Order: sequence, then C-alpha cells, then structure tokens
Amino acid sequence: MALAKSDRPDLILMDIQKPVMDGLEAIAQIRLAPSMINIPIIALTALAMEGDRDRCLAAGANEYMSKPIKLKQLDLLVQQLL
Repeated sequence: MALAKSDRPDLILMDIQKPVMDGLEAIAQIRLAPSMINIPIIALTALAMEGDRDRCLAAGANEYMSKPIKLKQLDLLVQQLL
C-alpha cells in the first residue's frame, strides 16, 4: 500500500492470494485512497472458481485474469487499460 501511494504506478497487478492482507482487501484499500482511485488494477489468481471474477470486480479491480497467465493476453489487457 505504501509503495503504491508513493510510487503512483500506471497500473497494478494484484495477486489475490497474499499473506497478511489478501488481494481483495488490498484492492478495496487502494480504492479508498483518492490519489489511487483511477489506477487500473488487474486481479490475478490461481483460483478460478465460479464468482471469483465478480468478487474481484466488486472489490474495485478493473479486470481479472486466472493463472497461468498468457503473456499476449496480459499485454493486450494492459494496453487496453492504459
């Protein structure tokens, strides 16, 4: 969170399964910060269960991709969001 606030990235790739704070909570926290509300976020997860995409988008992610990630798909998605 502190790094995102200080570095102001053009885009965030957020892993949903993280220790301490899961990615959904991190996305929600990022969206609360006025300076980061418009930064595109792509949620990445190894879990591809029904409803995961909806939960990620509801938390504030712009897009969702399940692992394994195909580089061409990620590149296209990044280009669309930037």
